[in-house]
Amino acid sequence: MKFSLLCSFFILMSLSLYAQQDEKPVQVVEFSGKVVHADENGDPVPLPYVNVVIKGTNRGAYTDYEGFFTLIALPGETVEFSRIGFQTVEIKIPENLVADRYTWVQIMTEDTYILPEAVIMPWPSREHFKQEFLAMDISNELRENALANLVEERMRELRLNMPVDGREASRAVIREQARDFIYTGQTKPMNIFNPIAWKKFVDAWRRGDFKKKEKD
Repeated sequence: MKFSLLCSFFILMSLSLYAQQDEKPVQVVEFSGKVVHADENGDPVPLPYVNVVIKGTNRGAYTDYEGFFTLIALPGETVEFSRIGFQTVEIKIPENLVADRYTWVQIMTEDTYILPEAVIMPWPSREHFKQEFLAMDISNELRENALANLVEERMRELRLNMPVDGREASRAVIREQARDFIYTGQTKPMNIFNPIAWKKFVDAWRRGDFKKKEKD
């Protein structure tokens, strides 16, 4: 009886050890790279704010202002690159990777949208245009008001007080989100220790930018 119990114990232990040896650990890959596109001269330039997403999961990242990205992936997963105005691209991470890092350079192509032709007319017909044109005020007072709106002081006031449009605001928000996403879980670097920031400050001081601001 004791011998049979002892044999059963050793058999169970051997099966447990074999099962533990047979299980392979999950291989995690650091997937990183750069996204570029062709400029008007055909040269590759970085493409920022591209969505890099693992399909079927909630894992993803944005490319920074230099087009770089990094995220955690698994061998065999499909990665999707997408951005408004560019064609969506999908790639598959090889399943037979030996290293735990995989680098990729993705070239994005601009997507062309063909919209139907639309003709915008300021007046319903030529007759209405003729009536409005003949009734137009072309006095010297109107001309003087137009010239007053083009003086340097007036233009400077408009540049300082005019709010940004939707395109500028969206770019600023996306740039701030991408910057926050890059430094998630860590402290942002301080520009006081950044030599590039110091160089920009010295160049601005030599150009006299601060003096100009005081005069304004």
